[in-house]
Amino acid sequence: MEIWGYIGAAVCMGIAAIGSAIGIGIAGQGAIGAWKRCYVNNKPAPFILTVFAGAPLTQTIYGFLLMNIALKPKVMSGEMTPGFALGLGIASGLAMCFSAIAQGKAGAAGSDALGETGKGFAQYIMVVGLCESVALFAMVFSLIA
Repeated sequence: MEIWGYIGAAVCMGIAAIGSAIGIGIAGQGAIGAWKRCYVNNKPAPFILTVFAGAPLTQTIYGFLLMNIALKPKVMSGEMTPGFALGLGIASGLAMCFSAIAQGKAGAAGSDALGETGKGFAQYIMVVGLCESVALFAMVFSLIA
């Protein structure tokens, strides 16, 4: 029965990583499109757009931390039932996954806007950070559970 707790820990990181991959793909497409438009218009392509493209990667780190700090050790010690660990791992992983996807979409829009205007980086990164906060909350609240 303990195996389900370990599966929950692994699934948490796996689902978070899937979201990171999707989010990076979306944000990366936005950055590449913005760079292309800059090149077509003979404008300098802002390297700072890589910040938007890479932002969703952090959700994988949060999933990894949750897996190794809370889920796996608590199942091993008997502090957490395997069923609860499985449910928490799935729920937390999904929260991080969707946070990364939303972050990728916000990053793509930020890349588009910054590439076109050259202005507004601080505002755009704040929205990306708001998307990030969902994953942080999911990790922290899950660590407390």
